[in-house]
Amino acid sequence: MSSDKTIILITGCAGWLASLLIHTLLADPDTPNCHLILADVVQPTSPVGAPAIAFKADLTDTAEIEKLFTTEFGVPDIVYALHGIMSRGAEDNFDLGLKVNIDSVRMLLDAARHYGEAAGKLIKFIFTSSLAVYGGPLPEVVTPNTIATPESAYGMAKLASELAINEYSRRGLVDGRVLRLPTIVVRPGPPAAATSAFLSGIIREPLKGTSAVCPIGTSPTDPKLDALHTWLASPHTTVSNLVHASHIPASRFLRHTRVVCLPGFTASVRELLDALAEVAGPEALELVRFEDDAVSRKIVGSWPARFDDAYARELGFVGDEGGMVPIVRRFKEDVEAGRA
Repeated sequence: MSSDKTIILITGCAGWLASLLIHTLLADPDTPNCHLILADVVQPTSPVGAPAIAFKADLTDTAEIEKLFTTEFGVPDIVYALHGIMSRGAEDNFDLGLKVNIDSVRMLLDAARHYGEAAGKLIKFIFTSSLAVYGGPLPEVVTPNTIATPESAYGMAKLASELAINEYSRRGLVDGRVLRLPTIVVRPGPPAAATSAFLSGIIREPLKGTSAVCPIGTSPTDPKLDALHTWLASPHTTVSNLVHASHIPASRFLRHTRVVCLPGFTASVRELLDALAEVAGPEALELVRFEDDAVSRKIVGSWPARFDDAYARELGFVGDEGGMVPIVRRFKEDVEAGRA
């Protein structure tokens, strides 16, 4: 950390997760005098009243990345790499996915390496990875030793970046922390180009009084809704864990990897819909249309739904309690208060 301030670079800042992270960091007592460098392919919005510099930046351009490390604030102490082309988008546009999800991360790593070395600091590099790194035959419960064999372009790119961050950390070039995030529900804002986006959409849109499409099953009684399970976490818990990742001493991570699968809970698509009905009534459930999509079902179904998260909890990461109902209830309150 710089002597009088904590300089944090966040990429992917136009997204809702980064927005929530920014406000959580600014309120974090363990991140003193936070100075933010914000970047995305569209112009990010700086938080009011906080020291921040916002850049519209092409993160596949080395010159654009270097600007982020040469601002008036100085070289970052922490980098949060949140940018990327989401799962279905990377599958549909393979070349763009490679460029954004692998090449730009490597270039960001190189900048952290070289500018950190010149400034005499080992930059913490926090990377948001995904359960999409898994595929193929999996054990009933995934452990930290389960081999990742992705079955999607997005998962492949995430795994490639994980390996690069591990190697840069092994060599002492950056201080990497790779967080495999559960699927986050309920995501605010418009639908994303992520295959898992429907898991939020079938909650978010009905709570706002609009219709939503569920690509699993053809009716509310379809057994596919019971068969498909996912590993989930709420936005607020996820962001708390992102902040916590910056405070963990490097010595506490396993010697051979900086990857951590964050805590979550398992729920079926049926359980999400049941939570919606419990919180908002059967009329909300009537706003969900069922249009079975084999591609979405295959991709989401390839992701593991149960994890042994003891290692993550030993590191101080936390999980949600009470399943989906408290999460849906909180999102409903946010909608009613105009926050979502």
